[in-house]
Amino acid sequence: MTGLRTDQVSAGRSFADGGADPVLVLGGGLIGLAIAHQLARRGESVQVLSRRRNEAAGFVAAGMLAPHAEGLEGAMLALGQRSLALLPQWVGQIEADSGLPCGLLRSGIVVPFATSAEREAYPTAALGEPLDRAELEAEIPGIGAGFGCGLLFAQDGQIDNRRQLMRALERACVERGVAFAEGTEVLELLSDSERVLRGVRLIGADGLVRSLPCRRAVLACGAWSASLLPGLPVVPIKGQMLSLQGPRRALRRVLFGPGTYLVPREDGLLVVGATSEPEAGFATGLTPRGQQQLEAGLTALLPEAASWPPMERWWGFRPGTPDRAPLLGPSPINGLWLATGHYRNGVLLAAITSHWLAALMGSQRGGAELGERSRSGGLTAADAALLASFHWDRFASPAEIAQGSTRHT
Repeated sequence: MTGLRTDQVSAGRSFADGGADPVLVLGGGLIGLAIAHQLARRGESVQVLSRRRNEAAGFVAAGMLAPHAEGLEGAMLALGQRSLALLPQWVGQIEADSGLPCGLLRSGIVVPFATSAEREAYPTAALGEPLDRAELEAEIPGIGAGFGCGLLFAQDGQIDNRRQLMRALERACVERGVAFAEGTEVLELLSDSERVLRGVRLIGADGLVRSLPCRRAVLACGAWSASLLPGLPVVPIKGQMLSLQGPRRALRRVLFGPGTYLVPREDGLLVVGATSEPEAGFATGLTPRGQQQLEAGLTALLPEAASWPPMERWWGFRPGTPDRAPLLGPSPINGLWLATGHYRNGVLLAAITSHWLAALMGSQRGGAELGERSRSGGLTAADAALLASFHWDRFASPAEIAQGSTRHT
């Protein structure tokens, strides 16, 4: 963790210092930190429990903000648009609390196509500006010869999550008094016979196993979420990436191609992503096949960039669900809230996820029975209706999710 001790609870206030009804955030990636920050801004006492945050998807994603360019549809498009609209305010809060820039850039995103028929069939074609070959070349100088047209989504953009956003969010949490326990692995959730959360059992950085009582917690463990709720349909989807150093402003727009995307930072760094390997599970490391796929995609999209100096190569694990949409809101365990399964849109959806979860949990301080009130408390009617599309029960019953996932105390 940047600038923090990682072997003990550190930074901000501890629970012994008087924080009433503390909230545990299980997971210290982008989503967990975003929720912790919003809760702390509302006056909550918060502790983040994290095993190794550098393996979280928020540290390895490219940072595209692309609900339109990715061709999202239905509730997912509405969710992405809602979060995109909230992003400037959200980033402003983080920058004000941290004193650091987040790297938000409304660069616009170009989606290239081989033919105009492919372009017209794209789910969000009506929301973009059509480009012919000449216009495409003007937007993306040097684009590969295999693309005859495109769509410009000027409303989409990017944020430098890897180098700026995560650092600023960490600092903002510290400034707002969030406590951190890095190197802590949560082993299981503890509940009573009524399925009410009573705490967690964990192993700390000192190797000791202990129980930590709590009445409210957020499950934001990303690809690892099913280890605490085994019935939860969240699986790891490995992704590999690389970066190159190009000339400053050589590429102004993000280029979202078929199977590969290029995200240019303002200093000329070009992020190239990303493979999608559901069969890999939690297998770590780079693979020749994955790297070759990225290099082939890069060459097809922007041939001249293939000669730019390489900088980094890395991998991470996205949290995927069967419909590639997140799980948000209350869980079948009263007091436990879900913020997981964001797949490849965690950076885009961090703003709306943290806003919603903080509002919901604030309205239910002290614990309310699971029901319609706990699903929508503290949200506008429109947001509550949209949230219902991402409730966990679209996949399973309470018994299927909760069975064997907690130990009664």
